[in-house]
Amino acid sequence: MNSPLDAMTDGYGREINYLRLSVTDRCNLRCLYCRASDFKFLSHHDILRYEELITLVDLARSLGIGKVRLTGGEPFARRNFLFLVESILARHPGLDLRITTNGTMLSGRTALLKEYGVRALNISLDTLREDKFQRITGRSGCAEVRAAIDEALAQGLRIKINVVALKGVNDDELKDFIDLAVTHPLDVRYIEFMPMGGHTVWTPDRYWSADDIAADAGRYVELEPAASERRGGPARMFRIRGGRGRFGVISPLSNHFCDTCNRLRITPDGRLRTCLFSDREYRLAPLLRNPKLGPAFARRVLLSALRRKPRGYEILQGRKAMQPAAMKRMSAIGG
Repeated sequence: MNSPLDAMTDGYGREINYLRLSVTDRCNLRCLYCRASDFKFLSHHDILRYEELITLVDLARSLGIGKVRLTGGEPFARRNFLFLVESILARHPGLDLRITTNGTMLSGRTALLKEYGVRALNISLDTLREDKFQRITGRSGCAEVRAAIDEALAQGLRIKINVVALKGVNDDELKDFIDLAVTHPLDVRYIEFMPMGGHTVWTPDRYWSADDIAADAGRYVELEPAASERRGGPARMFRIRGGRGRFGVISPLSNHFCDTCNRLRITPDGRLRTCLFSDREYRLAPLLRNPKLGPAFARRVLLSALRRKPRGYEILQGRKAMQPAAMKRMSAIGG
């Protein structure tokens, strides 16, 4: 199982070799673009057990998935999360396993992550200022995240910092984030703010397009287009003249990358989503928990769903103005 088959291909000929697997919908932050007063966390019974998550990775690996990203919510908020990481990489030492985290619970764990075989982390950080961090996330912790980034870099882990671009909130910090990429060997990537969830706080005046962000960044440093890391990656990356790191933008709204999308998503309660913008889901958890069906039947459902994987921009084009890109919040899907 450590030698995966060729990548799967969907109905549009796209090679699917990347799985985003959410381990929990819980998070220790309450970011303004994610939190909602009516939000209810999944029950303990509904969350996939670790053995079920490992089974899904086994299944994905057998189908040619070479890259798995563990997400949340906040994955480190789940008890014994490092056990899951260790178990997956012990079974699949050749797997490109990555983690997306808000970084507040990362310090003291980077050495173990490296030992287990993790090589890259995505850290969500929308501001470099403590007062604004509290305003955006509902708690303090900016210094903790900065310390965790330094620790991870010292361990030789590859770091990507993901910044949700919020006009009127963090647009005044663009130079500060660029300076971070100039002085440190990491990637800073600005992501267009998307309307996600039924009670989204997205408004046109908070939207900052990727093209405008890149143009604004060019006023501070000289940017040179960088070759894409691999086919299917969403970021448009730039080398920084004289800098140690890179700068990039991700444009899910203004300039879609659906034609090269290479990913699937599984929510913390075991629902397969073949497209971020499609609310159609395929329930895998009941199959895994049924002794008469199990992984073999889940595999059949996954392959059938793959053939129906849509192109997200076609879904967005059919939505009305101000309508959410998807009805679920990112924390419930897997950020």
